[in-house]
Amino acid sequence: MWLIVVVVSLALVFAFSNGFHDAANVVSTIIMTRAISPRKALLIAGLCEFIAPFFLGAAVARTIGENIIHISVRTPNTLMISASFLIAALLGAILWNLVTWFFGLPSSSSHALIGGMVGAVLVAYGPSKILWGGLLYVVASLVISPLLGLIFGMLFLRITFRIFRNATPKVNYLFNWMQIPSSIALALSHGSNDVQKSIGLIAMASILLGFSTGFHAPLWVIASCGAATALGTASGGWRIIKTVGSGIYRLRSVHAFCAQTSSAVVILGAALVGGPVSTTHVVSSSIMGVGAGQRISAVRWGVAKHIMLAWVVTIPASAVMAGLSFLAIRWLLSYAYGL
Repeated sequence: MWLIVVVVSLALVFAFSNGFHDAANVVSTIIMTRAISPRKALLIAGLCEFIAPFFLGAAVARTIGENIIHISVRTPNTLMISASFLIAALLGAILWNLVTWFFGLPSSSSHALIGGMVGAVLVAYGPSKILWGGLLYVVASLVISPLLGLIFGMLFLRITFRIFRNATPKVNYLFNWMQIPSSIALALSHGSNDVQKSIGLIAMASILLGFSTGFHAPLWVIASCGAATALGTASGGWRIIKTVGSGIYRLRSVHAFCAQTSSAVVILGAALVGGPVSTTHVVSSSIMGVGAGQRISAVRWGVAKHIMLAWVVTIPASAVMAGLSFLAIRWLLSYAYGL
């Protein structure tokens, strides 16, 4: 019982760090254009994060819980190894989230989680326990979604400019108000994708530790993961909010609206087909697309380069952290219990 308590607690800590780390993706544009106050933006986003997993499906949770790591029945002795693997995977993701938050880099919590899972399972069980087809699907989702964000950001901006080509400067007030529903859509899409990752991990832990015979997400798991992510989002990661909201491109209301809308479309679409995408990547690439759609030279490509470097480094870095965490946990267990 204490094993599942530790794993669930860490999964909720990850959910909180996910919301805290990814709050920038959900609210940075609407805050930086001053459409509404930061407090209201974070509270609205947190509420949407909590609501989304109840009615937008569990496809992403199933991908995380069933399609990446092979789940099999284990003996009591190997239950400790299973718990150690799960704890190490979560520690790798949480630690990397904290490192990138400290430096204000909008890296991907999704990449960190996938890296943590792969690194921990490689050290714990070896490559035979990885479902390579499912992992390839996840990696494809993570790679393709930012490209779609970039393209959709460009298209949305050009279509919007075309529609409002004869508008007066007063149209900025309209876009300030339009940012509210587009920001709500983005927060709901984030909740439908990112909250499901923690739910999937807890469902996987229930199977590995013998509390369930099949994939199942009880209401308390959905509610607790949604609440943890919502609390993290409502607390806000201000270092990253500044980087995303103003570091890539100087956003005006029309740009923020187009970036939010294009991001919400990509993330929600991925959630419906079970693709665990990176909200960070999609939002950042949508902002790059919006900026490039206005004027390529206006995008701060130096900042974008640092962000993309964090994207590339995240999976191997979190994998290494998770692998080392597993070795440390196994050493402690062998010292304490002789396992």
